[in-house]
Amino acid sequence: MSDSAPRQLRRLLDRPGILRTLAPHDVFTAKVCEQAGMELLFLGGFGVTASQLGLPDLSLLTMTEMADQVRRVAAVVSIPVIVDGDTGFGGPANIARTVSEFEAAGAAGMLIEDQVFPKRCGHFAGKAVVSTTEMLDRLQYVLEARHNPDFVIIARTDARSVEGLDAAIKRAQHYADAGADLIFVEAPESIEELRRIATEIRKPQLANMLVGGKTPILSASELEQMGFKICVSPVETLAATGHIVQRLAQAMLQDGRVDGLADDMWSFAELKAFLGVERS
Repeated sequence: MSDSAPRQLRRLLDRPGILRTLAPHDVFTAKVCEQAGMELLFLGGFGVTASQLGLPDLSLLTMTEMADQVRRVAAVVSIPVIVDGDTGFGGPANIARTVSEFEAAGAAGMLIEDQVFPKRCGHFAGKAVVSTTEMLDRLQYVLEARHNPDFVIIARTDARSVEGLDAAIKRAQHYADAGADLIFVEAPESIEELRRIATEIRKPQLANMLVGGKTPILSASELEQMGFKICVSPVETLAATGHIVQRLAQAMLQDGRVDGLADDMWSFAELKAFLGVERS
């Protein structure tokens, strides 16, 4: 991804309509998403932790591991990539370095959140959040550290599950006023809560549509009507991959062959074409 990635993302955000995206868990799935026509990718901690470490999203991935994954993805796609910065991976100096490393790796923007460290996936139980003041400090460190003013900053709050919806909206408004470009209120629990979030916070917003999570699933069109700007399905590439690979393993163990699942896979010719074998 070129240095114009943040500018590309800004143009997408300035355009009317909602942006629909997935969170690919590796380089291959990122390429598949781009080929399918997606204009934006979200690189989430859940998928990358599972893909790289085979472990859950519990602050186990380091900043450098995440930056390396950004670099690999951004090198092979031509669309903007937003990266999950979790809690910033430490104190002020760590947060500043995170911004610099993500920008250098080719990200178009990043997310910073208000959970305590170690954080947990937004739809896990047992979350805790720092004070609003501490999160505003984190956000200020991010804003001051970015070299490219177009680099997009998304402020996330997990306060809904800890302090309630009113507190989460109040926090989000503070983050918006402090200079975040977009706002992400994680894990609202009803359509009415989604509607309140979309109308009461004075910045463009991201809606996280995790199948099986705490938030009801709405279509991108429905979310757009409410006022959301980005709609992301955060772990579904990982879930789909796990499902089909499990079926392949079962077929090999039971039948000694996997060609019975050919209709659920690309052909070898399609796979070679996608990877550009003939161009090599």
